Amino acid sequence: MGRDCLALERRRRGPGFGVVRIGVIFPGQGSQVVGMGAGLAHDYPAAAECFRAAKHVVGYDLGAICAHGPESTLRETRYAQPAIFVTNVAICAAVGDVLDPVGSAGHSFGEYCSLHIAGAMSFESALALVNERALAMHRAAEDAPGAMAAVLGLEADLLREVVAATAAASVGRVQLANFNAPGQIVISGDPAAVRAAGEAALAAGAKRIVPLNVAGAWHSALMEPARTAFARYVRGAAIVMPRFTVISNVDARPYTDVTMIRDRLERSVTDEVRWHETVLALIALGLDLVVEFGASPVLAPMLRRISGVPQAISVKDSAGVEKLRSLLVPARA
Repeated sequence: MGRDCLALERRRRGPGFGVVRIGVIFPGQGSQVVGMGAGLAHDYPAAAECFRAAKHVVGYDLGAICAHGPESTLRETRYAQPAIFVTNVAICAAVGDVLDPVGSAGHSFGEYCSLHIAGAMSFESALALVNERALAMHRAAEDAPGAMAAVLGLEADLLREVVAATAAASVGRVQLANFNAPGQIVISGDPAAVRAAGEAALAAGAKRIVPLNVAGAWHSALMEPARTAFARYVRGAAIVMPRFTVISNVDARPYTDVTMIRDRLERSVTDEVRWHETVLALIALGLDLVVEFGASPVLAPMLRRISGVPQAISVKDSAGVEKLRSLLVPARA
């Protein structure tokens, strides 16, 4: 299959090509919605091929779960992550060769989409890794239930102090997990510790604490068993250097070698998602446009809160695909 879902690999070069410098971003868990990808699979053969190929990789009809749910199933990590990966890639594949990114980044496991479209991994290899990652995290969450909460309106350094003090008070494990945008940081850990840290953050001046509807404490020490279980799959995966810049969300740096890719993919299970810094590194490439490919707008609205970000749009369905193509085709003529 890989050829159809890697349509972006077949780029046309020539005079006038590359007028628009495009960055491509992909959301991670939480962007799933029932019905995602169904219309695309009907309208675009390349998107349909992604869902057909996925069935052979994961061993079940992922397209049916995306299209029909139920929501409770699609929300489970073991299904959500592969479903989001395939949908993100299918939307991107539907756009075709008119899209010529100069850089890409993904939020959490959304980075696997970036590595795939940049040619670092085949569709099958990337999905197989995402599937194993999802299963490992699902099992770890069952063994050690956790919680996450978004802290709004508190500076990172102060929140880090608050979280460290909470953890030191033996309330439980808690740490900073996602740096999404200025004034929006997610904490993760044992439920009691997350609640205590949230209360302490409010006392320190946070504007609001928003508990997240998640099944585990992602990007925290509670996922250490998942990282250990997943590591052997990363080490054995076929990975090459991407053909254009891909920014790691673990350290907000471009990948420079395959060893770095393997290390960051393993670390991403437990380490912080430094999304804000990742976005800054991406736009430093001199972008004219940032395109989010995902079932629901998650990242593009965040980007609009960051100073210096160029135009950012979300593409989630066939209408979005056609709108983007209409923007790009004249620039590629």
